[in-house]
Amino acid sequence: MPHIVLQLSGKPDDTLTLNAVRTVSQLTLDTLHKAPEVIAVTVDYIAHDRWFIGGAPLSELGKNAFHLDISVTDETNTKAEKALFISQVFESLGALLGNVHQCSYIHVIDARAAAYGYGGRTQEYRHQLAGVL
Repeated sequence: MPHIVLQLSGKPDDTLTLNAVRTVSQLTLDTLHKAPEVIAVTVDYIAHDRWFIGGAPLSELGKNAFHLDISVTDETNTKAEKALFISQVFESLGALLGNVHQCSYIHVIDARAAAYGYGGRTQEYRHQLAGVL
């Protein structure tokens, strides 16, 4: 049940948005083993002159960038899975955007099951319910 927040540099582009969402969702399914029906993604674009790295805007650096936060339930993925996911996302989004700055960040947020959920239920509730069935 990951929630993904993706920021891309540049002007809104519907084709890029769709390709980025599909790519990140597939990596989330394949690498982090999350159910596709509960993968939620939001995408925002930030102008190159409003995205700064090292104090300089991307417009001066001549680069693109992205930032991805993904919230997953703590203890549901190994360190190796998260490291592979980070590597895959960097390579995949880098290929889609082109000319990506190294300071494009991916953050896998391990959220406590008792403090994270959807549909009005925590992941801890779902875990306990699954143990009963």
